[in-house]
Amino acid sequence: MYVCLCHSVTDTDIRQLVRSEGACTMRELSQQLGVATQCGKCGRCAKQVLCEALDEVHGETCPGLMAA
Repeated sequence: MYVCLCHSVTDTDIRQLVRSEGACTMRELSQQLGVATQCGKCGRCAKQVLCEALDEVHGETCPGLMAA
């Protein structure tokens, strides 16, 4: 599914970045993929996908990211 329409970023792109590059913050998503740098409407969804991806990779939740 598309998360960021402005930069054509999908949930798969975010999950791949977490797995391959070890991205673990919204800042890294923004720098690498441009997520939430244009209109910002994708921020909440991107955080959700990032949190799920981190849970898949590291087996731990990320409550700090979910509070937004």
